[in-house]
Parts: sequence; C-alpha cells; structure tokens
Amino acid sequence: MGIIIACEIGFWVLLGLGLASRYLWRRKRLSTVLLISVPLLDLVLLAAAVIDMRGGAVAGWHHGLAAAYLAYSIVFGHRTIKWADAKFAHRFAGGPEPWKPPSGGMARARYEWVVWLKILLAYGIACGLLSGLIWLVDDPSKTEALVQIMRDLGRVPVIAAIWPVSYTLFPKKTPKPQAFPSPETAGPRERTPGRPT
Repeated sequence: MGIIIACEIGFWVLLGLGLASRYLWRRKRLSTVLLISVPLLDLVLLAAAVIDMRGGAVAGWHHGLAAAYLAYSIVFGHRTIKWADAKFAHRFAGGPEPWKPPSGGMARARYEWVVWLKILLAYGIACGLLSGLIWLVDDPSKTEALVQIMRDLGRVPVIAAIWPVSYTLFPKKTPKPQAFPSPETAGPRERTPGRPT
C-alpha cells in the first residue's frame, strides 16, 4: 500500500521537477532525465506487486491498481506530460496558449472517440498485465481478486463511452467567429475609430 502512495506522489514530483528544470532552471538535460523517469515509477510499482504476490501474498486491489497505473502510463503518459509541459511553458516561459480540443461539431465527436479508443486500449493492456500476473502466481486461491478487478475495470470504457456517443448523437454547435467589418464596407467612423469625421 505504501509503495503505491509513494509511486503516485513520485509521479507528480518527478513531473514537476522535470518541468521546473526545463523552464525555470534552464537545465534541459536534467529535465529530460527526470521526465523519462516518470513512467519508470509504474514499472517499479508493478514489479513490487509481482514480488509481493510471488512471495505468497493474496491479491488485493492495490495489485490491480499497479497494473492500471502502468496501462495508463503506456497509453496516456506521453499525453499527460505534453499537456503539463504546454501549461508550464505558457505560465512560466511565455509559451503559446495550450491546445484545446474542438469545442463542438463532428470534430469534437471524433476527438472524443479517439480518447475512448485509447481508454479501451489502456483497459486491454491492464487486463493483459493482470492476466500475466495471474499466470505467474499460478494459484487461483490467491488471484481471485485480480479477476474481479478486471471485471470492475471493464466499467471504465463503458462509462467513458457516454461522451463520444453524446457528442455524436447530439453534437454541440461550434461558436461562429465574430464578423468584423472590412475597411471597404465600414462607414467613415468605423474606418478611423476614435477620430472625428
């Protein structure tokens, strides 16, 4: 349990230090090392779960959480780091406004379906890792909880499907850009704002 908390805290600490090294302290090489180390924490977490269960422990939710974290890092880790990097650069280094998903229309629906497919992929990876753990332990009396965790994790892509389905069936209208009068069609006051005519 303690190692799960340590790894979760460590994820955000390493991410924060990596971005601070890049944008505040101008230590790009250190930043790269720290950011590369972020997903390695999930491998440490999974290895700890394997060692724990091979040592005779009965599977619990924390063993399943280790597999779910690693699956998340594989599928969404790069995206999370990229998102945090853009936010940090904008806030502390004068970087451009971070990218935002489309606000509506079919472009937003496509975006939501891509996210959902990634969630489905992460679920598949988590199930693969849990199945591997079950195979390694090879004792159904100790791994029964892992099978239940796979079933419970199956709710995540089902619930997440609400967003792409709703954006597909009921697409949100995209805001129309404001039309500004061109110099050719503008009146005298509009051509030279603030000047007397």
